[in-house]
Amino acid sequence: MRVVLVGAPGAGKGTQAKFIAKHYTIPSISTGDIFRANIAAETDLGLAAKRYMDDGGLVPDEVTIDIVRDRLQQPDTHDGFLLDGFPRTLPQAKALQKMLLELGTPLDTVLEMVVEPDEAVRRISGRRICRTCGHVAHVDFDPPRLEGVCDVCGGELFQRDDDLPDTVRTRLEVYNRDTAPLVGFYAELGLLVPIQAEGPVEEITDRAIAALESVKAPMPAPASPATSG
Repeated sequence: MRVVLVGAPGAGKGTQAKFIAKHYTIPSISTGDIFRANIAAETDLGLAAKRYMDDGGLVPDEVTIDIVRDRLQQPDTHDGFLLDGFPRTLPQAKALQKMLLELGTPLDTVLEMVVEPDEAVRRISGRRICRTCGHVAHVDFDPPRLEGVCDVCGGELFQRDDDLPDTVRTRLEVYNRDTAPLVGFYAELGLLVPIQAEGPVEEITDRAIAALESVKAPMPAPASPATSG
């Protein structure tokens, strides 16, 4: 199973990526993880990415594509993979499509996690991070026993600047401008499968697995035309 996971910030892609990857025993791959691994290993690609990141700039598409290509040729992707966080733009999606066709590993499906903007804002703006241990709490879904205090280590919980409601709405606008066109691209290719990403985590996982299984299931063979004796 070769899957790309798309959806707006707050859609729960990271959470579902772990469950889906575990279900199918395939690696969940994010460009952030790939960058960090290549930088730590001081590979040529990692050093190239680090130069841009150290300067505070975005890693160019061609470097990102090369890093993804290298990762998708590793042995653990033989039976499939799940891409989370890549592609983010239409040029990246087209480059990925070309790359996978060259590798002989075309995508099986693109799972779109659909969530209402207000729900996305609630999910992200409700997060609180521990300054000491990094534990993540949520004011609605996983509130701390004492307000502002981490349940794990007793450290101070705070709200990151990029989790503030106005910032989240700006992130959603950026997604709609830069990343949402991927939906149309993959829909035209017949690869897009949308699911409702609201409700309990377990129910969303069940929907995701059911959607992927429906793609995986072979189409019934057409009936043979009757022959007259």
